Amino acid sequence: MKDVSDETLMERVQRRDHSAFSHLVDRYLSRLRPFALRLMGNAEDADDVVQETFLRVWRNAHSWEPGRVQLTTWLHRIAHNLCIDTMRRRRPTTEFNETHADGAASLEQEAMAAELGDTVAAALTTLQERQKTALLLCHYQGLSNRQAAEILDVSVEALESLLARGRRRMRQLLSDS
Repeated sequence: MKDVSDETLMERVQRRDHSAFSHLVDRYLSRLRPFALRLMGNAEDADDVVQETFLRVWRNAHSWEPGRVQLTTWLHRIAHNLCIDTMRRRRPTTEFNETHADGAASLEQEAMAAELGDTVAAALTTLQERQKTALLLCHYQGLSNRQAAEILDVSVEALESLLARGRRRMRQLLSDS
């Protein structure tokens, strides 16, 4: 099923094909988990959000319409909304864990990279929610501005404004540290 298109995969999921759903999870888990982790700030909450995202995809597969929105955009929108809902129900955490798995790096380089990662992560947590999400979608997830705008349900121009304000605030925060 590796060569199966997203559209074909979702058609099969809509017909309650468990194998297709399993393949969909395999295909998108590695994209959604880092996104949720950066938004939620801890692995446990991120895993809960990603699990609920896929449960909702299974339950609501019929609501996805090919050609209207790309599957990756739809999945990210579901995950984003779940992250926001979860953060509103809970007190936001400032904890942020990011692994630096470069075996060739020296201990000193790893320590510097970890410190920089922690500094960037801490700065990200202080951003306004939509600015943070815009930056994560475009810079960490590698989505286009159009895709990120669809996920946030804003125009491309509004997304670009969020990105500009977020970058400006990040530069300010990082220059102060």
